[in-house]
Amino acid sequence: MTTRTLILLYDGFDLIDAGGPYEVLLTASRLLQRDGLAPEFEVVLATPGGGDVTAFGGMTLTQLEDSDRIEACDVLLVPGTIDVACAVGDGALIETVVRLSRTAAMTTSVCTGAFLLARAGLLDGAAATTHWEDLSDLAACGEVGSVVGDVRWVDSGAVLTSGGLTSGMHLALHLVARISGTDLAMRTARQLDMDWSPDPAR
Repeated sequence: MTTRTLILLYDGFDLIDAGGPYEVLLTASRLLQRDGLAPEFEVVLATPGGGDVTAFGGMTLTQLEDSDRIEACDVLLVPGTIDVACAVGDGALIETVVRLSRTAAMTTSVCTGAFLLARAGLLDGAAATTHWEDLSDLAACGEVGSVVGDVRWVDSGAVLTSGGLTSGMHLALHLVARISGTDLAMRTARQLDMDWSPDPAR
């Protein structure tokens, strides 16, 4: 059984928030295939409605899946954005997060994606983190249990959040460790030529 990971995209998302974890999970699967084993992760890029999406800075992604037609996933990953107010005000996007999180074993966010999880009601009573510049705003939104700084990710069980930008890759390696073991996570980090520790503290 593969772990189906859905990365939910929307206009203005930060490219590295999605692309970093995407590369981590694909690399982990590639290493397993190199060992003669089945790939662990199926990674799906989707948007509500299935249309093209433009990342912050103008890069456009095409041929995406329609999240409205996807009934379930094992892991849901929500990237962050510069324009948080626009994203949290998008009712269809938030409803998609709510619906897919109901089936996911783990719902995760990168950077300011935590604000979308908060608006979806997923951080009520939970510890969470986000980009260091936005910690106070996340705490002030009234939709999160507690806010943690100086960590790359916070694992609250079914809901996981990560700090800014490249912290999403550290979170994705943590997901690899949770699902397939720390050894594969360390091998994946080595293959990506990045320093990673199972300890989320910076």
